[in-house]
Amino acid sequence: MLTVRQIQSLRPRPKPYKVYDGNGLFLLIQPNGSRLWRFRYRLYGQERRLSLGKYPIVGLRAARAKCFDVRDQLAAGLDPAVARRNRNLETIAACRVTFRAIADEYIAKMEAEGKALTTLAKLRWFRDLLDPHIGAMPIGGVSPHDLLSALKTIERRGHHETATRTRGFAGRIFRYAIATLRAEHNQAEVLRGALLVPRVTHRAAIVDPRHVGELLRAIDRYSGRPETRIALQLAPHVFLRPGELRTAEWSDIDFEEAVWTIPATRTKMRRPHAVPLSKQALALLEQLRTIGNPGRFLFPALHNWQQPICENNLNNALRRLGYEGDEMTAHGFRAMASTLLNQSSLWNQDAIERALAHYDPDPVRAAYNRASYWDERVRMAQWWSDHLDGLRDVGNVIHVDFRRGRSASLPAWQER
Repeated sequence: MLTVRQIQSLRPRPKPYKVYDGNGLFLLIQPNGSRLWRFRYRLYGQERRLSLGKYPIVGLRAARAKCFDVRDQLAAGLDPAVARRNRNLETIAACRVTFRAIADEYIAKMEAEGKALTTLAKLRWFRDLLDPHIGAMPIGGVSPHDLLSALKTIERRGHHETATRTRGFAGRIFRYAIATLRAEHNQAEVLRGALLVPRVTHRAAIVDPRHVGELLRAIDRYSGRPETRIALQLAPHVFLRPGELRTAEWSDIDFEEAVWTIPATRTKMRRPHAVPLSKQALALLEQLRTIGNPGRFLFPALHNWQQPICENNLNNALRRLGYEGDEMTAHGFRAMASTLLNQSSLWNQDAIERALAHYDPDPVRAAYNRASYWDERVRMAQWWSDHLDGLRDVGNVIHVDFRRGRSASLPAWQER
């Protein structure tokens, strides 16, 4: 049996030599002075050797402990070399199953399931926010502290809602990894309550009838691209979600039946949504058709007609008209319609909700509503467009300026 003193007294020789400790354990002394632990054993009638580390990194006591572990494996009928190789392969595989790899796989799964392009873009955005912090880490090696540090970085920038939603995205990735047997714990769930609760803010919308009329008149005077003006003019009549409006295709429009159908692949709720078209909406669509843009999109991008206008196009147009983000947004046309239609007390609330593509969670009731409110929605669409025309026109009265010999339009509340 070797002692520490004996090991320390060993000197290199021109050729490698061995010094045995017992039970198959020995030191291999190299000409360069290295002392390497080796274990010799026989399996299937053949002599084999196994490396147990380098002295003094692996001390005498540790080398003997490893030796006994290997002998236990042999007693159990296992080949220690094969067992070590399998452990190494598992470690390498675990290192390759990174958070980013699982996130990419999950996003690919969502794409295969037909999720909307905007949804996929948001998922990739959340992934990219986390990638510099935990993207390269094995999914099973990400600790709550690692994830919290990444989320706090987002939070310190003042993006509280983004941090909260990013935690939710991370939770979906961990749940997917657990379901596919590549992780055991959802580290995002541990952090529930660790982030600042974002203050709820509603999308800005104009709902005062007088100001609605002002907005409609301002839109009519929009001096940018005709396609953008028509999109803004259509928005209050059909009150679609901005993404559904900007990505609309000509194949969605049935001019004979006066119906605009958004396929499920382009709706938020992943269900097709039909919109009855008023005479005013049809007239705007006909006007848009006379522009003669090539391609399938109603509102193609300026420099690439094979792509729709960008998601900020309508909001930017509203800013050009002088409406700030806390006054009116492209999404605000939906709140405008919902508020004024409900205030009119003329229409069933369920019909209004169906027009907004809001679905009842009760599948039986939802099917009934879908069948029952179409005729009412057709009448409501025409009434709503007529009402919008009334709000737009009520502020226009003819004021004659006798001194200049011309007429001008003034709002009714400025009439004298």
